Amino acid sequence: MLDLFSRKVVGWAMRETLAQELTLAALQMAITNRRPAPGLLHHADRGSQYAAHDYRRLLTKNGMLCSMSRKGDCWDNAPTESFFGSLKTELEEDRPFPTRQAARSALFAFIEGFYNRQRLHSAIGYKAPTEMEQLAAAA
Repeated sequence: MLDLFSRKVVGWAMRETLAQELTLAALQMAITNRRPAPGLLHHADRGSQYAAHDYRRLLTKNGMLCSMSRKGDCWDNAPTESFFGSLKTELEEDRPFPTRQAARSALFAFIEGFYNRQRLHSAIGYKAPTEMEQLAAAA
C-alpha cells in the first residue's frame, strides 16, 4: 500500500502465492500503521484479490471507500508501478535469495530502511517520503 501524497509504503506483505491473504495482510498493516479516518479513498487495480469479499469487507469495516482502476488504463496505478520499478532496479540483489526469510529481510531493509527514509522522489520535490510527511505534519 502506497500513500500517494508522501509516496511512503505503508503496508506490504510477502507470501508464496498471490492469494487473497497477501493483500489482506498488506491492507491490515497499512490500517494498523496509519489508522485512517473514515472516508479514506483506497485505490487498487482490478485484480481479483482486491475485489474479493473479505478484502472489500475489511475496507468497509474501516470506513474506507474503494476505487478501482479503469479497465485498460495503466496510468491509474502509475505511482505503484513506479515503486515496483524502483524495487526491481534498486534492490541490491542480483541473484535469487537463498531463503524466503532472506528475501523478506532484504525487502524490509529496502522498504523501511531505504525507500521510505532515504530515497529521494522527484514527485515530491526530491524529498524522502518520511521527510515529506514530517514537513506536512509541521505545516
